[in-house]
Amino acid sequence: MSSPADQFPPIGSYGFLSDCHTAALISFSGSVEWLCCPRFDSPSAFAALLDRGAGHMSLRPKGVIVPISRRYSPGTLVIETTWVTDTGWAVVKDALTIADWAPPRGDREDQENKRGRPDTEHESDRSLLRTITCIDGTVEMEMECLPRFDYGREGAKWSGGELGEAVATASDGTEMLLTSDIDLEIADGAARGKVTLREGQHAFCALTWGDGGLGGPRSAPEALERIDSTEEFWREWLRDGDFPDHPWRVHLQRSALVLKGLTYTPTGAIVAAPTTSLPETPGGERNWDYRFSWIRDSTFSLWALHTLGFDHEARDFMRFIVDVCRDKPDLQIMYGIGHERELEEKTLDHLSGYGGAQPVRIGNGAFDQRQNDVWGSLLDSVYIHEKALRGSGTPADRELIRYQVEAAIEAWPHPDQGIWESRGEPRHYVSSKLMIWVAVDRGARLARWVPEGADADLWQAKAEEWQAKADEFKAEILERGVRDGIFRQHYDTDALDASLLLIPLFRFLRPDDPRVRDTVNAIAADLTAHGLVCRYKVDETDDGLHGEEGTFLICSFWLVSALSEIGEPKRARELCERLLEAAGWLDLYAEELDAESGRHLGNFPQAFTHLALINAVSHVIADERRANGGYTAVFTEMGGIREDA
Repeated sequence: MSSPADQFPPIGSYGFLSDCHTAALISFSGSVEWLCCPRFDSPSAFAALLDRGAGHMSLRPKGVIVPISRRYSPGTLVIETTWVTDTGWAVVKDALTIADWAPPRGDREDQENKRGRPDTEHESDRSLLRTITCIDGTVEMEMECLPRFDYGREGAKWSGGELGEAVATASDGTEMLLTSDIDLEIADGAARGKVTLREGQHAFCALTWGDGGLGGPRSAPEALERIDSTEEFWREWLRDGDFPDHPWRVHLQRSALVLKGLTYTPTGAIVAAPTTSLPETPGGERNWDYRFSWIRDSTFSLWALHTLGFDHEARDFMRFIVDVCRDKPDLQIMYGIGHERELEEKTLDHLSGYGGAQPVRIGNGAFDQRQNDVWGSLLDSVYIHEKALRGSGTPADRELIRYQVEAAIEAWPHPDQGIWESRGEPRHYVSSKLMIWVAVDRGARLARWVPEGADADLWQAKAEEWQAKADEFKAEILERGVRDGIFRQHYDTDALDASLLLIPLFRFLRPDDPRVRDTVNAIAADLTAHGLVCRYKVDETDDGLHGEEGTFLICSFWLVSALSEIGEPKRARELCERLLEAAGWLDLYAEELDAESGRHLGNFPQAFTHLALINAVSHVIADERRANGGYTAVFTEMGGIREDA
């Protein structure tokens, strides 16, 4: 008898589509099993990912469920699936299509001011487009579109169906337009169609939503043209990046495309993942909604974007971060992608959950937790951004910096929930103390950059005051957070925590300090499963939850970077190679990995994992160049540029 998990495709097998407004996940069998529209965080229209009866859109040859090959069209977020049957071969291309309506580059500033949003070179078609091309023989294709609106609560009411066009309507008036050159039949809440294609023939189906889109294509040539335009958009965007000539370049490019795909164009926000409630433990309760933007991700996002040469996207994301802080300066750990602050958590008890994992959650109850690392993430982001662009900020920016540094200083005496958003008792987590130190240290550095004539004397005084505080905080961390020469999870335990791998990355101590080296080695030896890193030992940590969890991919990539930092390039490369080989079927990563089975766990694809991958791969490449006598100038620290000869 099969288990509930066997009814669901492996998490790592899904393909990810994006138009920088929303995302879709497609199974290897050609079924769209996750789509929320018009935004990443909207209620779903397809949610078979979380319940097999919660809506899908399938397209595949009759009687075939496994394709012969599947890949991203090179340099894009367009998926190309090749099917073979007894009678022929067909290629399906899937995309959330993107229209090219860019203003000239010189007009961008005016366009930005007029729209009140980040400047952009594209806009979503608000359309999921699927094209079919028969490349040999004849192939009979079958399509089924079965929306279930509002997270599977409500079936669609269909109208039309003639001339290849039908409208699915929800009770609140939400409409989705299905256009196709396949003859459609409407029955049992679904639109279905069949078509037989011969070599060289094409067909398409498109699902379109919302106001302001172009509407669905009306012919196969138009559909193919939209696919071509979308591919060109992604390739042109990727060409603006700065990637090393290295065998691992492809991993950096794929991760860059994922980060761009997780960006919400209207505000510049980056979602942590496009999904909710994919379980961290098979069948367990560690299921969270990640369709929000975390301040914690900001340091890593700015670092990655600047490292890869995407300064424009870095500006957009920095603008989002600054905007939410200016709206209300008291920081939260996360925000909605449209600057929302209230992210109330609810459970959807009518959904079975992926593999039977319940509860299924929407919203995230951690939004109002005290997590003292948030100030360090914000201030390090500002520091990285200013250093990368050689800027000095505006008076308003400097006032924002002052407010946040002083808020960090005020938070110092208080325990918190820590970087992993524990739902247990607040503690004095060492990583949180580290990040408060980062906030004050970076604030002092930024204050020293204030130019003459901009209250420079006042800011120099602030720099001295904040530096003294940073030194005081460092002394306490070294006194209370270190035992037997190893950094500990919090002041009242001997337990380890993977977040301590950030100590060398944030330049709290020199990488050759024995306490740094011994901490990294202790985590590698005692906080790993089959060589991959766990966040912490669940039996030593009061996180308010039950059950086990997989190894965390971001922590494993952090270990790569930390090993590089402490002068262990061979170990760093070996671990990095193993992690790159553990990627999902389309080179994507979830949040966690079951170290025994290799299965991906948690929400997918995960921005934090891809950010850590970029950092780790950059470290390994820099090590190789140094070993070969080359010169590098790379972002190998969170806090700025380290140059090595």
